[in-house]
Amino acid sequence: MKLSEFEPQDREKLASLGVSSLLDLALILPISYDDTYICSSPFINSQNVLHVKILSTRRTPKVFQMRLWCELWGCELDGVVFAPKPYHEKIFKKGSDLHVKGRVEFNGASMQVVQPRVIASINTITPKYKTSLHVKSVMTLMHKYISVSRLIDEGLSAKEAETLVLFHQPTHIFSMQFSSTGYTQEQLRVLKFVEIFSHLKKLSSKKIRHPSTARLYGDERAFVNSLPFRLTKDQTQAIADIKKDLSSDIATKRMIMGDVGCGKTMVILASVMMAYPHKSVLMAPTTVLASQLFEEAKKFLPLHVKIKLLLQDTPKKESFEDVDFVIGTHALMYRELPHFDLVMVDEQHRFGTQQRSFISSMAKKEHKHPHFLQFSATPIPRTLSMIQSSLIDFSFIKELPFEKKIDTCIIGKSNFKELLEHIQKEVSHKRQCIVVYPLVEESKAVNYQSIDEGRGFWEKNFKDVYVTYGKDKNKEAILQEFKEKGSILISTTVVEVGISLPNLSTIVIVGAERLGLATLHQLRGRVSRNGLKGYCFLYTNLSKSERLEEFSKTLDGFEIAELDLRYRQGGDMISGTAQSGKEFVWFEMEEDIAKEAKRRVEERTPPR
Repeated sequence: MKLSEFEPQDREKLASLGVSSLLDLALILPISYDDTYICSSPFINSQNVLHVKILSTRRTPKVFQMRLWCELWGCELDGVVFAPKPYHEKIFKKGSDLHVKGRVEFNGASMQVVQPRVIASINTITPKYKTSLHVKSVMTLMHKYISVSRLIDEGLSAKEAETLVLFHQPTHIFSMQFSSTGYTQEQLRVLKFVEIFSHLKKLSSKKIRHPSTARLYGDERAFVNSLPFRLTKDQTQAIADIKKDLSSDIATKRMIMGDVGCGKTMVILASVMMAYPHKSVLMAPTTVLASQLFEEAKKFLPLHVKIKLLLQDTPKKESFEDVDFVIGTHALMYRELPHFDLVMVDEQHRFGTQQRSFISSMAKKEHKHPHFLQFSATPIPRTLSMIQSSLIDFSFIKELPFEKKIDTCIIGKSNFKELLEHIQKEVSHKRQCIVVYPLVEESKAVNYQSIDEGRGFWEKNFKDVYVTYGKDKNKEAILQEFKEKGSILISTTVVEVGISLPNLSTIVIVGAERLGLATLHQLRGRVSRNGLKGYCFLYTNLSKSERLEEFSKTLDGFEIAELDLRYRQGGDMISGTAQSGKEFVWFEMEEDIAKEAKRRVEERTPPR
């Protein structure tokens, strides 16, 4: 049930509550209940409603005490009002018969009612909602729309529907248990399930399928067989997934996700061959990365496949009409280009949504769309990818072409001498080192050196030291020169994604605790690219960091993604804006609950 299906007079109120579906409304839960049902027996340490006769009273400056008789419970008990007001003596007169509500607890051997208040009506339960609307308005909406049959129609089981309805239309036993112990484990599981189920339903409604501009039946087998190495099973499976997609009359939208150094480039080139003789385009985030991909394409693709590189300084008169595969940066967005039936984006998280959609829409033919592949070396957790797969198809490349040999070590000031000795040894063996600083310029807000403060030491004590950072206009040229001639690179996280450095053995990350684990993993992935023994030093002023310790124990990007999620929580996946922060109230990325919710959504979603 969508917002448009609610009665017109209620839609504005529902929208003000952030409600866009019936399940959204059902998940606005009461924070408490005003329960005036008479308790047939005491609920200790909870609010109770009981009928009492006042046997005696006694007042001191700080306490008003009563002796009460409860006929239903068959016992006497004490009544205690702290900080009494004059009206308490008028209300609680000796001999009065009253219905009162208060917390019942034991005081030594006797039972007492603490802070009793007189109630006018009994045997009602009123849910208390904390929203921008008046409680009565919310109750009216709940009674009008929330029912077991309607919730079952939304895809919930009878038990799940009954559990949700009970929150809004509680029994006396439920409200007493809730006031005493809160949610049960079973109720919490239902809330988690309903929240992620509702979320997946919304995502699935956003998955729009378009007809493809062409079915692509190119043959990649000769290319794969010509490679001087064997592809991994995961690379082969990703290629098979893409081959199936490209032959469809529905335009694919697939994410190929792999760990750092998993061999995505070969999957990209195989995709070009599966598209050939139709044209392909690839957008990379930097000139260095685009140039590297271009060199790899020239090296491995057959000669009859025409390839061109398009960068910001590529002459405007350059024609791309007869080119089979164009590799470029965001400069692609500003050129007249031929039609492409396969559009690819590498390191897609480095581009804004507008840039990615622009390069895709650029190749549209009327209502038809090109096949669209996104590649990323930043793994996301299994549960998040499962949820996002309601919007996009996924292929995973977890297997690496060679074993990574990287030692990760957490260090501080006391370890600096040993660090220098290590760097000197590596440099003497013609291996390279990167030192990543948190800032370019000095800042009182950050308790670490900046590039400006630290570079002098490295330049004084080492030869062939290069320096660059994000806003450096010459950073790509400097990175290229460092690759060929450098010993030490002083930089910021600009090196997180980009240039391949076969001789890089060591990376030092200053203020490592300031970075997310995914970023740390990307930085660490710069070393040991070709099986070279690698070292990652996490420099921190903290005496202890559980997060960094856990990170240092694994090289698996998917495990690290799970750790990152645990420490930072997932971002907003419907709008795609937030990168961290908690989106769900109840659901906590439990994979089993997400799987069941996804299965049920897919059962209800007709193929399009």
